[in-house]
Amino acid sequence: GTFSLEVPDIPGFAEPNLAQFGWAIVIGLIASVLGSGVRWLALRVRPFVEPRPLVAVPLAGLVVAALAIGFAAATGHAASEVLFSGQDALGGLLTDSARYSVGTLLLLIGAKGLAYAVSLAAFRGGPIFPAMFLGAALGMVLSHLPGLPLVAGAAMGIGAMSVVMLRLPLTSVLLASLLLASDEVALMPLVIVAVVVAHVVTARLTPARPATTSAPAAAEHPPGDAGP
Repeated sequence: GTFSLEVPDIPGFAEPNLAQFGWAIVIGLIASVLGSGVRWLALRVRPFVEPRPLVAVPLAGLVVAALAIGFAAATGHAASEVLFSGQDALGGLLTDSARYSVGTLLLLIGAKGLAYAVSLAAFRGGPIFPAMFLGAALGMVLSHLPGLPLVAGAAMGIGAMSVVMLRLPLTSVLLASLLLASDEVALMPLVIVAVVVAHVVTARLTPARPATTSAPAAAEHPPGDAGP
């Protein structure tokens, strides 16, 4: 079959203004802290999982299930919004935004972020859609404040969270643009600013890797190479 990233039936967006560029900086800063926190927690949990996978992986699954059930019980929304990657739920999150209060969105970000970190530490799977989902929810929360339309906030949040988790700025801009294709030209300047801010701040928050002492290894992975 086929799958399209584009979310239909979203509100239109005309053109960015100065206030929205200010929000792009704010969203980039918040996303860098949120995404770095998810990564930090995953890296702290992983050493406890790897030596004992037969015990730790089922426990991690129970933690994710508990977070999903707790979110559903507290908000009345579906547990699947926390339980799964967010690929299928992202469209509904944006098109049915009126169903999500600020409190619900904050609970969703907290539960989804914790479940995301545990899953990164214990399970196989991609980081892309959970990052996009968290970014959209972050943008929706901030859109309740003056000067930030929902579509612009969601687009900047998606791009910023994607670059924090993927470290791929161009890909992160394209992901947000593909998702909101109907407004991609007008939104792209805002997304670029949010992505650049998030990428730079994340690089400052992330400890540098130790220098390689082996000459062959250093030659094999020169500076800027994507190798481990």
